[in-house]
Amino acid sequence: MSGVITKFAVTSMVMWMAPVAIMYGFYYQVFPGVSQMSSSAQTLASGFLAVISVNLVIGFYIFMAMKETPHQEPQPDPTFLEKAKASINQPTSSRVSDDSKGKGKVE
Repeated sequence: MSGVITKFAVTSMVMWMAPVAIMYGFYYQVFPGVSQMSSSAQTLASGFLAVISVNLVIGFYIFMAMKETPHQEPQPDPTFLEKAKASINQPTSSRVSDDSKGKGKVE
């Protein structure tokens, strides 16, 4: 269980840091070739790349979750099973009678 929480925490941090790093890199012209781009092109490119980076992180998280094998087979709740079996085994002795208003009453 702690492994799942750790993966979720790491993925959440990367999902937050990747777009910020991309925006920072474009704003301070860290990436090569950015200095030749116009201001509006830099804004559009950094925005698109930031969105794509978030989608890649989400896709990677889904891939990791699908690849993970369960440690044990899921088991139903025993109290729920007892109540369900008891309700099935109860005799049904109620009848529905017709009244003059068209609504049924249980006797």
